[in-house]
Amino acid sequence: MPSSATTSTQTLHFLSLLSLLSLFSPTHSTNTDLQLLLNLKTTLQTAAATTFFSSWQPHNPPCNFTGVTCDPTDQITQLDLSNQRLTGSLPFHSICQLKSLQKLSLGHNQLHGPITEQLRDCVKLQYLDLGNNFFSGPFPDISPLNKLTYLYLNNSGLSGAFPWDSLRNMTGLVVLSLGDNNQLDRTPFPEVVVELARLNWLYLSNCSIEGRIPKGIGNLTELVNLELSSNYLSGEIPVEISKLKKLWQLELYGNGLTGRFPVGFGNLTNLEKFDASKNYLEGDLSELSTLNKLLTLQLYENGFSGEIPVEFGEFGKLVNLSLYENKLTGFIPQALGSKSEFIFIDASENFLTGPIPPDMCKQGKMTKLLLLQNNLTGDIPVGYANCLSLTRLRVSNNLLSGVVPSGIWGLPQVGLIDLAMNQFEGSITSDIGNAKSLSQLIVGNNKLSGELPLEIAKATALIAIDLSDNRFSGKIPSSIGELRLLNRLYLQKNMFSGPIPETIANCVAFNDINMAVNSLSGVIPASIGSLPALNSLNLSENELSGQIPATLSSLKLSLLDLSNNRLTGPIPSSLSPEAYNGSFAGNNGLCSKNIKFFRRCSSDAGRSQSLWLIILGVAVGAILLLLSIPCVLCLKKGSHKDEDRSLKADSWDLKSFHVLSFTEDEILDSIKQENLIGKGGSGNVYKVLLANGIELAVKHIWNTDSGGRKKNRGTSPMLTKRAGKSKEFDAEVETLSSIRHVNVVKLYCSITSEDSSLLVYEYLPNGSLWDRLHTCGKMALDWETRYEIAVGAAKGLEYLHHGLERPVIHRDVKSSNILLDEFCKPRIADFGLAKIDQGNKSKDSTHVNEKSDVYSFGVVLMELVTGKKPIDPEYGDNRDVVNWVSTKLKTKESVLSIVDSNIREVHREEATKVLRIAILCTSRLPNMRPTTRSVVQMLEEAEPCKFIGVIISKNGGSKKEEVKDCNGED
Repeated sequence: MPSSATTSTQTLHFLSLLSLLSLFSPTHSTNTDLQLLLNLKTTLQTAAATTFFSSWQPHNPPCNFTGVTCDPTDQITQLDLSNQRLTGSLPFHSICQLKSLQKLSLGHNQLHGPITEQLRDCVKLQYLDLGNNFFSGPFPDISPLNKLTYLYLNNSGLSGAFPWDSLRNMTGLVVLSLGDNNQLDRTPFPEVVVELARLNWLYLSNCSIEGRIPKGIGNLTELVNLELSSNYLSGEIPVEISKLKKLWQLELYGNGLTGRFPVGFGNLTNLEKFDASKNYLEGDLSELSTLNKLLTLQLYENGFSGEIPVEFGEFGKLVNLSLYENKLTGFIPQALGSKSEFIFIDASENFLTGPIPPDMCKQGKMTKLLLLQNNLTGDIPVGYANCLSLTRLRVSNNLLSGVVPSGIWGLPQVGLIDLAMNQFEGSITSDIGNAKSLSQLIVGNNKLSGELPLEIAKATALIAIDLSDNRFSGKIPSSIGELRLLNRLYLQKNMFSGPIPETIANCVAFNDINMAVNSLSGVIPASIGSLPALNSLNLSENELSGQIPATLSSLKLSLLDLSNNRLTGPIPSSLSPEAYNGSFAGNNGLCSKNIKFFRRCSSDAGRSQSLWLIILGVAVGAILLLLSIPCVLCLKKGSHKDEDRSLKADSWDLKSFHVLSFTEDEILDSIKQENLIGKGGSGNVYKVLLANGIELAVKHIWNTDSGGRKKNRGTSPMLTKRAGKSKEFDAEVETLSSIRHVNVVKLYCSITSEDSSLLVYEYLPNGSLWDRLHTCGKMALDWETRYEIAVGAAKGLEYLHHGLERPVIHRDVKSSNILLDEFCKPRIADFGLAKIDQGNKSKDSTHVNEKSDVYSFGVVLMELVTGKKPIDPEYGDNRDVVNWVSTKLKTKESVLSIVDSNIREVHREEATKVLRIAILCTSRLPNMRPTTRSVVQMLEEAEPCKFIGVIISKNGGSKKEEVKDCNGED
């Protein structure tokens, strides 16, 4: 028998064994898991929905927790906390102690911090979703997780180098979703990916992949979805891609792909969604003619040519077709949309001919018909008059004709009707009263006629009306005053007659009114002066009579044109300084006390007395002149102390071009060294602070002698006796005194004496664009600001070239001559070299001169996009920015590389659109450069996109963004 000591020892061993076994019992495991989950709740509960964690209580078994799934032995196999607005940093060291965990889903939260290496310990994971969070830093090597079949890391905030090789042993991977991590290091297309033969969903958009798509992509024959968009891919689409016959979606947009669609691409007959937009692809579209399951096809901004395959008209599922900005020719398939619930077409900016397909709205689902800038002929098919779903109709700049179907004017959902620059006839019908959503009616440059219907007042959403260059007649309906949102009204070059309705003053949002070149009669309504936002008023070339209302003086107009009417009486004194710029010309009945080009205003009763006073004044003046001659001779013999005398000792001639709130003495007293803010080739610039707090800039134009040399005058800020005004002074005054535009610097007045010439401008506190881009005082200009500067400066140039009776050629357009106000809004300045077309030169000569300004502006655009100076040693043999840019256009990657690094990544592609415009502006042949009017149009179409929202399919990680259409065609 064993001894009692032996028995005692065996008992102790048995109890120890039981204790050890209890550590691995289900009860112990449950307790451990309970504590792990409660700790996780403590870490993450701060921003979680209050109800989600309500079941996570110490008295409740973990398998009953919301989001927790267990196997039959109560082992936790799944943890799904997705879409719960969780914040915090994940404790992977705790999570991966759940040893049976096969699924970890934490996507669509607000988690942050690093993804730590402890994730490697979750070795049984088959499903991992960390996507759509705010993590930071690199992703760890997860090689031990070789059981993974689903890996979602899309839009998770990753950066640095991604451990692609850690995927090599994940041979069972079905879904790999890594897109929208654009802070990852640039890398060639990872070859390890094309070895994962079981993949059916591959989402690698916007994650810094470069180089060519490998031929091995053909190995992934199970793929249903392949998304590689918004990367840096180049080269041709490999022919091997045609092996992926199960593909349902293929996204290649926003890369630098070149060449044609490969032979055999038409084998992808299961393809429903295909987007290869914004590349450099070319050739015809014949390979797509067999893809009859296509639902949406987007190929815009490429170089495709040839005809649109007629087979597209037979596609029974096609609802979205976007082909704008290509080189397509021929007819649009006439059966297009007739067999599908068609929604959207944009084939603008091609060379398409023939008629508009008649049946695209046959199913009543179409929302957007965008075919502008082609060579289309024929009429608008009558069927579209019943297309009640239509929201945008843009067919401008074609060769379309015929009568617009009356129902078009009254479509209830349409927000924009743009029929401009065609040959349409007929009238705007009363149906327009049904257009409750219409905000823009643009029908200029057609042959439309008839009266404007009273019912237009019922289209209360109207913001802009452009009926210019047509044959409209009759009265402007007084009901137009009911359009309280109306901002722009262009009625110029028609045959409108009768009075301007007084009710126009009810349109309090008015910014721009143009009724020029009509047959309007009666008086100018005084109520126009009450429009608070009015910036431009053109009533020229009508038959308006009566006096100019004094109420117009309260307006802050950049353009006022009342010329060539039958106006009479005095020009209000407050308008007289608005500069004689043709604003009042052709009104023989007008008089003025200030403007020398008009007869003096005087009453009949006082004429004889005034004449007597004039004669008396002349006589007295002559006598005083004779008496003063000896004094002058004595003074001339005296000592030369004019260097020390006050500027106010001179006799000054002040000519005002705006209402002035200062005197010449205030200006003269400020011309001193401490106020000097700049020096130029023609003189100095001084900053003047008036007593009322207004700041001005005063430019002193250097006088020259007969030989053109500057005449120095010692320490005096002014110069000695002049031999006549300088050419720069004359050019600047002649130009700016006649200009009213928000993007051209405002010249308040000129002050001249025998010695000196001063020009008084508005002061622009942010200096020049050159300063902001290139000097030590430069400021970080975001892309939105740069874009607004580009558009504003272009509009200023357009006004100079096209908005004046005699075009003005600036001849010195450069970033140092574009000044910025406190809001960084641009003003074109320094007109010392400007030329006003005198009308005696050939049209071609004027055209070439304008194109020199266009070239210079193209250089400014390049400065805005690249942040580079026009001339810099870094360009090497390419001595200027134009040549330097031309060497960087081979690939999309090289184009993006020259965009200023201060421009955010999200806007860099938008910046390249402006770069494209700059390249057009700097074409070597002047006749190949666009007009400034075209430049403005192109820039407006390149408006930065404003992000609105994102929808991401969790099962596939596929991202679709809803954004404002950059071409203004949303």
